[in-house]
Amino acid sequence: MNLSHSDREMYGADGHVGHATAPGFPNPSPAPPYATPYVVQYPDGTILWSTGLCHCTDDPANCLITCCCPCITFGQIAEIVSKGSSNCAVSGTLYALLCFTGLSCLYSCAYRSRLRAEYDLEESPCADCLVHFCCEGCSLCQEYRELKNRGLDMGIGWEANVDRQRRGLTLPPVVVQGMTK
Repeated sequence: MNLSHSDREMYGADGHVGHATAPGFPNPSPAPPYATPYVVQYPDGTILWSTGLCHCTDDPANCLITCCCPCITFGQIAEIVSKGSSNCAVSGTLYALLCFTGLSCLYSCAYRSRLRAEYDLEESPCADCLVHFCCEGCSLCQEYRELKNRGLDMGIGWEANVDRQRRGLTLPPVVVQGMTK
């Protein structure tokens, strides 16, 4: 793919648009597993999500799993966000049971709020409960990608990720200052 210099800055060398972009900041190519993620921080302290809400196909495998059985994705997110205090299987089962009542979005939006608080992420495109009520699948995929882009392996659980970090196999995210007024 032939991209101009400005396109390479905006989209990355391979044309991929999967990471956070801000005017004046180049978009890196997709990060290899366990690499330092690219994070944009604004002066008010909020940080952009590493991918957009509707970028579900950036991770096709997770997109398919979330479409077929969102309780799996939710269970993985819940275990990581709760730092191991919620078991993946228990959280996923509870989520599946709540799906029958239509209240699963209320349960999952609480974890989105915890994830945002943990990483100082902006509340976008709207309030967490509205995102989960209107776009449940997309929001779960976005949360999954956010944790994955921050160097967490969603398939191994909290304890294994902590062990991996202790051994130095993952790096903390790089924070880039965003636009100023």
